[in-house]
Amino acid sequence: MRRGTARWAAAGALALVLQAAPAAAIEVLTGTLKKAAETGEVVIGHRSSSVPFSYTEKDGRPVGYAIDLCQEIVDDIAKATGREGLRIRYEPVTAESRIPAVTSGQVDLECGSTTTNAERRRSVAFSPITFISATKLLVKRDSGLRSYRDLGGRRVVVTSGTTNEPALRAMLAKSGIAAEILTARDHAESFALVKDGRADAFATDDVLLYGLKAGEGAASGAYTVLPEKLSFEPYAIMFRRDDPDLAALISDTFRRLAASRELRWTYDKWFLKRLPNGERLDIPMSEDLRTSFLAMGLPD
Repeated sequence: MRRGTARWAAAGALALVLQAAPAAAIEVLTGTLKKAAETGEVVIGHRSSSVPFSYTEKDGRPVGYAIDLCQEIVDDIAKATGREGLRIRYEPVTAESRIPAVTSGQVDLECGSTTTNAERRRSVAFSPITFISATKLLVKRDSGLRSYRDLGGRRVVVTSGTTNEPALRAMLAKSGIAAEILTARDHAESFALVKDGRADAFATDDVLLYGLKAGEGAASGAYTVLPEKLSFEPYAIMFRRDDPDLAALISDTFRRLAASRELRWTYDKWFLKRLPNGERLDIPMSEDLRTSFLAMGLPD
Protein backbone atom coordinates (compact mmCIF):
# COMPACT_ATOMS: atom_id res chain seq x y z
CA MET A 1 0.00 0.00 0.00
CA ARG A 2 2.82 2.41 0.83
CA ARG A 3 4.45 1.77 -2.57
CA GLY A 4 1.11 2.37 -4.34
CA THR A 5 0.51 5.60 -2.42
CA ALA A 6 4.02 6.81 -3.23
CA ARG A 7 3.53 6.01 -6.92
CA TRP A 8 0.26 7.96 -7.06
CA ALA A 9 1.89 10.86 -5.21
CA ALA A 10 4.78 10.89 -7.66
CA ALA A 11 2.37 10.80 -10.61
CA GLY A 12 0.42 13.72 -9.13
CA ALA A 13 3.57 15.73 -8.59
CA LEU A 14 4.68 15.04 -12.15
CA ALA A 15 1.30 16.20 -13.48
CA LEU A 16 1.61 19.47 -11.56
CA VAL A 17 5.10 20.05 -12.95
CA LEU A 18 3.91 19.36 -16.49
CA GLN A 19 1.02 21.79 -16.11
CA ALA A 20 3.34 24.50 -14.85
CA ALA A 21 6.09 24.13 -17.46
CA PRO A 22 5.44 21.39 -20.07
CA ALA A 23 8.54 22.04 -22.18
CA ALA A 24 10.97 22.02 -19.27
CA ALA A 25 9.16 19.13 -17.61
CA ILE A 26 10.07 16.76 -20.44
CA GLU A 27 13.50 16.56 -18.84
CA VAL A 28 12.02 14.78 -15.78
CA LEU A 29 10.46 12.07 -17.93
CA THR A 30 12.24 8.85 -18.83
CA GLY A 31 11.95 6.03 -21.34
CA THR A 32 8.81 5.73 -23.43
CA LEU A 33 7.09 8.64 -21.66
CA LYS A 34 9.92 10.97 -22.60
CA LYS A 35 9.89 9.66 -26.17
CA ALA A 36 6.14 10.24 -26.42
CA ALA A 37 6.46 13.77 -25.02
CA GLU A 38 9.21 14.64 -27.49
CA THR A 39 7.68 13.08 -30.61
CA GLY A 40 3.99 13.57 -29.87
CA GLU A 41 3.18 9.95 -30.75
CA VAL A 42 3.05 6.40 -29.41
CA VAL A 43 3.73 3.52 -31.81
CA ILE A 44 1.49 0.49 -31.41
CA GLY A 45 2.47 -2.84 -32.91
CA HIS A 46 -0.60 -4.73 -34.08
CA ARG A 47 -1.43 -8.07 -35.69
CA SER A 48 -3.38 -8.58 -38.90
CA SER A 49 -5.36 -11.73 -38.05
CA SER A 50 -5.42 -12.32 -34.28
CA VAL A 51 -9.22 -12.13 -33.91
CA PRO A 52 -10.56 -10.70 -31.61
CA PHE A 53 -7.41 -9.32 -29.99
CA SER A 54 -5.73 -7.44 -32.80
CA TYR A 55 -6.67 -7.59 -36.46
CA THR A 56 -7.40 -5.33 -39.40
CA GLU A 57 -10.79 -4.46 -40.80
CA LYS A 58 -11.37 -4.44 -44.56
CA ASP A 59 -10.42 -0.75 -44.59
CA GLY A 60 -7.06 -1.59 -42.97
CA ARG A 61 -7.99 -0.15 -39.56
CA PRO A 62 -6.57 -2.11 -36.58
CA VAL A 63 -9.27 -3.15 -34.09
CA GLY A 64 -9.65 -5.60 -31.24
CA TYR A 65 -9.64 -6.23 -27.51
CA ALA A 66 -5.90 -5.59 -27.12
CA ILE A 67 -6.13 -2.48 -29.31
CA ASP A 68 -8.83 -1.04 -27.04
CA LEU A 69 -6.70 -1.71 -23.95
CA CYS A 70 -3.66 -0.10 -25.57
CA GLN A 71 -5.69 2.99 -26.49
CA GLU A 72 -6.51 3.37 -22.78
CA ILE A 73 -2.78 3.17 -21.98
CA VAL A 74 -2.07 5.85 -24.59
CA ASP A 75 -4.74 8.09 -23.03
CA ASP A 76 -2.92 7.81 -19.70
CA ILE A 77 0.45 8.47 -21.37
CA ALA A 78 -1.05 11.65 -22.82
CA LYS A 79 -2.15 12.77 -19.35
CA ALA A 80 1.19 11.87 -17.76
CA THR A 81 3.19 13.77 -20.39
CA GLY A 82 0.89 16.77 -20.77
CA ARG A 83 0.59 16.10 -24.50
CA GLU A 84 -3.01 16.62 -25.59
CA GLY A 85 -3.84 14.94 -28.87
CA LEU A 86 -1.04 12.39 -28.55
CA ARG A 87 -1.01 10.52 -31.86
CA ILE A 88 -1.12 6.76 -32.28
CA ARG A 89 0.89 5.34 -35.17
CA TYR A 90 0.12 1.72 -35.97
CA GLU A 91 2.83 -0.64 -37.19
CA PRO A 92 2.01 -4.20 -38.29
CA VAL A 93 4.04 -6.97 -36.65
CA THR A 94 4.03 -10.74 -36.98
CA ALA A 95 4.43 -13.43 -34.34
CA GLU A 96 8.10 -13.67 -35.36
CA SER A 97 8.86 -9.93 -35.58
CA ARG A 98 6.94 -8.64 -32.54
CA ILE A 99 9.62 -9.10 -29.86
CA PRO A 100 12.45 -7.58 -31.97
CA ALA A 101 10.09 -4.71 -32.83
CA VAL A 102 9.69 -3.94 -29.12
CA THR A 103 13.32 -4.40 -28.07
CA SER A 104 14.61 -2.30 -31.01
CA GLY A 105 12.23 0.58 -30.28
CA GLN A 106 10.32 0.18 -33.55
CA VAL A 107 7.09 -0.05 -31.51
CA ASP A 108 6.33 1.17 -28.00
CA LEU A 109 3.45 -1.19 -27.16
CA GLU A 110 2.76 -4.56 -28.78
CA CYS A 111 -0.98 -5.04 -28.73
CA GLY A 112 -1.86 -8.50 -29.94
CA SER A 113 -2.20 -12.04 -28.61
CA THR A 114 1.18 -12.45 -26.95
CA THR A 115 1.91 -14.97 -24.22
CA THR A 116 3.83 -13.76 -21.19
CA ASN A 117 6.34 -16.26 -19.82
CA ALA A 118 9.65 -16.32 -17.95
CA GLU A 119 11.77 -16.73 -21.08
CA ARG A 120 10.26 -13.70 -22.79
CA ARG A 121 10.46 -11.58 -19.64
CA ARG A 122 14.23 -11.80 -19.90
CA SER A 123 14.06 -9.47 -22.92
CA VAL A 124 10.73 -7.59 -22.67
CA ALA A 125 8.18 -6.52 -20.07
CA PHE A 126 4.47 -7.26 -19.82
CA SER A 127 1.29 -5.68 -18.49
CA PRO A 128 -1.04 -7.52 -16.12
CA ILE A 129 -2.68 -10.56 -17.73
CA THR A 130 -5.42 -9.69 -20.24
CA PHE A 131 -6.60 -13.18 -21.23
CA ILE A 132 -5.87 -16.84 -20.50
CA SER A 133 -5.80 -19.26 -23.41
CA ALA A 134 -4.47 -22.73 -24.23
CA THR A 135 -2.92 -24.38 -27.27
CA LYS A 136 -5.45 -26.56 -29.11
CA LEU A 137 -5.85 -28.09 -32.56
CA LEU A 138 -8.22 -26.94 -35.30
CA VAL A 139 -9.09 -29.61 -37.87
CA LYS A 140 -11.64 -30.19 -40.60
CA ARG A 141 -14.67 -31.91 -39.14
CA ASP A 142 -14.38 -34.76 -41.64
CA SER A 143 -10.62 -35.25 -41.13
CA GLY A 144 -11.01 -38.25 -38.83
CA LEU A 145 -8.85 -36.49 -36.20
CA ARG A 146 -10.36 -36.64 -32.71
CA SER A 147 -7.23 -36.19 -30.58
CA TYR A 148 -3.60 -35.17 -30.81
CA ARG A 149 -2.94 -38.91 -30.50
CA ASP A 150 -4.27 -39.28 -34.06
CA LEU A 151 -1.56 -37.04 -35.56
CA GLY A 152 0.84 -39.83 -36.51
CA GLY A 153 1.79 -39.42 -40.17
CA ARG A 154 -0.21 -36.16 -40.42
CA ARG A 155 0.88 -32.57 -41.07
CA VAL A 156 0.40 -29.92 -38.38
CA VAL A 157 0.94 -26.22 -39.06
CA VAL A 158 2.03 -23.65 -36.47
CA THR A 159 2.62 -19.92 -36.83
CA SER A 160 6.31 -19.06 -36.76
CA GLY A 161 7.51 -17.28 -33.62
CA THR A 162 4.71 -18.49 -31.34
CA THR A 163 4.97 -20.48 -28.11
CA ASN A 164 2.68 -23.08 -29.68
CA GLU A 165 5.49 -24.57 -31.77
CA PRO A 166 7.73 -25.68 -28.85
CA ALA A 167 4.64 -26.83 -26.94
CA LEU A 168 3.54 -28.97 -29.88
CA ARG A 169 7.02 -30.40 -30.46
CA ALA A 170 7.39 -31.28 -26.78
CA MET A 171 3.98 -32.97 -26.71
CA LEU A 172 4.69 -35.01 -29.85
CA ALA A 173 8.13 -36.06 -28.58
CA LYS A 174 6.78 -37.04 -25.18
CA SER A 175 3.99 -39.08 -26.79
CA GLY A 176 6.24 -40.67 -29.42
CA ILE A 177 4.05 -39.36 -32.25
CA ALA A 178 5.72 -38.88 -35.65
CA ALA A 179 3.98 -35.91 -37.30
CA GLU A 180 5.32 -33.38 -39.79
CA ILE A 181 5.36 -29.79 -38.47
CA LEU A 182 4.89 -26.97 -40.97
CA THR A 183 5.35 -23.26 -40.23
CA ALA A 184 3.50 -20.25 -41.65
CA ARG A 185 4.07 -16.50 -41.38
CA ASP A 186 0.81 -15.57 -39.63
CA HIS A 187 -2.41 -17.13 -38.36
CA ALA A 188 -4.34 -16.42 -41.55
CA GLU A 189 -1.72 -18.27 -43.59
CA SER A 190 -1.71 -21.19 -41.13
CA PHE A 191 -5.49 -21.49 -41.35
CA ALA A 192 -5.32 -21.33 -45.15
CA LEU A 193 -3.06 -24.40 -45.16
CA VAL A 194 -5.77 -26.39 -43.39
CA LYS A 195 -8.52 -25.01 -45.61
CA ASP A 196 -6.81 -26.06 -48.83
CA GLY A 197 -5.66 -29.43 -47.49
CA ARG A 198 -1.93 -28.77 -47.26
CA ALA A 199 -2.09 -29.30 -43.48
CA ASP A 200 -4.31 -31.60 -41.44
CA ALA A 201 -4.35 -29.51 -38.26
CA PHE A 202 -3.49 -26.02 -37.04
CA ALA A 203 -2.05 -25.70 -33.53
CA THR A 204 -2.41 -22.34 -31.83
CA ASP A 205 -4.27 -20.66 -28.96
CA ASP A 206 -7.88 -21.83 -28.73
CA VAL A 207 -9.43 -18.35 -28.72
CA LEU A 208 -7.64 -17.48 -31.96
CA LEU A 209 -8.92 -20.69 -33.54
CA TYR A 210 -12.48 -19.80 -32.51
CA GLY A 211 -12.01 -16.33 -34.03
CA LEU A 212 -10.72 -17.71 -37.34
CA LYS A 213 -13.50 -20.29 -37.42
CA ALA A 214 -16.16 -17.63 -36.74
CA GLY A 215 -14.77 -15.55 -39.60
CA GLU A 216 -15.79 -18.32 -42.02
CA GLY A 217 -19.45 -17.51 -41.49
CA ALA A 218 -21.72 -20.23 -42.92
CA ALA A 219 -18.67 -22.42 -43.63
CA SER A 220 -17.53 -22.41 -39.99
CA GLY A 221 -19.26 -25.74 -39.39
CA ALA A 222 -16.70 -27.45 -41.62
CA TYR A 223 -14.09 -27.01 -38.86
CA THR A 224 -13.84 -28.05 -35.25
CA VAL A 225 -11.46 -27.30 -32.38
CA LEU A 226 -10.38 -30.40 -30.48
CA PRO A 227 -10.93 -30.15 -26.69
CA GLU A 228 -7.46 -31.19 -25.47
CA LYS A 229 -5.29 -28.44 -24.00
CA LEU A 230 -1.65 -28.77 -25.05
CA SER A 231 -0.27 -25.74 -23.15
CA PHE A 232 -1.25 -22.81 -20.91
CA GLU A 233 -1.06 -19.35 -22.58
CA PRO A 234 -1.61 -16.18 -20.48
CA TYR A 235 -1.72 -13.04 -22.67
CA ALA A 236 -0.50 -9.52 -21.89
CA ILE A 237 0.51 -6.24 -23.54
CA MET A 238 4.24 -6.21 -24.31
CA PHE A 239 6.60 -3.24 -23.89
CA ARG A 240 10.30 -2.53 -23.36
CA ARG A 241 12.10 -3.69 -20.23
CA ASP A 242 13.84 -1.31 -17.81
CA ASP A 243 11.18 1.38 -18.21
CA PRO A 244 9.81 1.69 -14.66
CA ASP A 245 7.73 4.81 -15.34
CA LEU A 246 5.84 3.13 -18.18
CA ALA A 247 5.46 -0.08 -16.18
CA ALA A 248 3.92 1.87 -13.27
CA LEU A 249 1.61 3.78 -15.62
CA ILE A 250 0.38 0.58 -17.29
CA SER A 251 -0.31 -1.05 -13.93
CA ASP A 252 -2.28 2.03 -12.89
CA THR A 253 -4.22 1.97 -16.18
CA PHE A 254 -5.33 -1.60 -15.52
CA ARG A 255 -6.30 -0.79 -11.94
CA ARG A 256 -8.37 2.15 -13.20
CA LEU A 257 -10.10 0.01 -15.80
CA ALA A 258 -10.77 -2.76 -13.28
CA ALA A 259 -12.17 -0.43 -10.60
CA SER A 260 -14.50 1.31 -13.10
CA ARG A 261 -15.62 -2.03 -14.61
CA GLU A 262 -14.38 -0.87 -18.03
CA LEU A 263 -12.08 -3.90 -18.10
CA ARG A 264 -15.10 -6.20 -17.83
CA TRP A 265 -17.09 -4.16 -20.38
CA THR A 266 -14.22 -4.27 -22.86
CA TYR A 267 -13.99 -8.03 -22.44
CA ASP A 268 -17.74 -8.43 -23.04
CA LYS A 269 -17.56 -6.19 -26.14
CA TRP A 270 -15.13 -8.52 -27.90
CA PHE A 271 -15.96 -11.97 -26.51
CA LEU A 272 -19.72 -11.94 -25.85
CA LYS A 273 -21.20 -9.34 -28.19
CA ARG A 274 -21.18 -9.30 -31.98
CA LEU A 275 -17.85 -8.62 -33.66
CA PRO A 276 -17.65 -6.01 -36.42
CA ASN A 277 -18.15 -8.84 -38.96
CA GLY A 278 -21.43 -9.77 -37.28
CA GLU A 279 -20.19 -13.04 -35.74
CA ARG A 280 -20.15 -13.91 -32.03
CA LEU A 281 -17.46 -15.82 -30.17
CA ASP A 282 -19.58 -16.35 -27.03
CA ILE A 283 -16.58 -17.00 -24.76
CA PRO A 284 -17.50 -16.24 -21.12
CA MET A 285 -14.72 -14.97 -18.89
CA SER A 286 -12.85 -17.84 -17.26
CA GLU A 287 -12.68 -18.07 -13.49
CA ASP A 288 -8.88 -17.71 -13.63
CA LEU A 289 -9.14 -14.44 -15.59
CA ARG A 290 -11.94 -13.15 -13.39
CA THR A 291 -9.80 -13.81 -10.31
CA SER A 292 -6.92 -11.92 -11.93
CA PHE A 293 -9.20 -8.95 -12.69
CA LEU A 294 -10.60 -9.00 -9.13
CA ALA A 295 -7.05 -8.75 -7.82
CA MET A 296 -6.63 -5.57 -9.86
CA GLY A 297 -9.73 -4.02 -8.31
CA LEU A 298 -12.68 -5.30 -10.36
CA PRO A 299 -15.79 -5.12 -8.13
CA ASP A 300 -17.19 -8.57 -7.37
